Amino acid sequence: MSVRAATAADREATVALWEVAGLTRPWNDPGADFDLAMATPTSTILLAETGAELGGSVMVGFDGHRGWVYYLATAPDRRGQGIGRALIGAAEDWLKALDSPKIQLMVRGDNSAARGFYDTLGYELQDVVVIGRRI
Repeated sequence: MSVRAATAADREATVALWEVAGLTRPWNDPGADFDLAMATPTSTILLAETGAELGGSVMVGFDGHRGWVYYLATAPDRRGQGIGRALIGAAEDWLKALDSPKIQLMVRGDNSAARGFYDTLGYELQDVVVIGRRI
């Protein structure tokens, strides 16, 4: 398995992976998310591949204060093979190269599998509330 930065040519396959992994929501346009991440030097999308097969992805961004992870996805038939762990490691390395002191992410409250995964990697629940609105 290898991890590399996505290119514009990876858009369709990456969005399809996000959809099959259950990460998309009707109110978010994953293609627009992909495009925005690719358009700035403070974000990237990393892909895990075995040969030509896309096994996983992660979107990473740095806001100048901390790093953020979005769209960590593993192909359903590839789960349990270390892809998610490799992608988080690559995301951490990418953020370290930007001198990010911290990495954070949001997990939906009902996603106990993801919470357990991040627990095994040493991630800790933060005492914060996420507040937002559409603009």
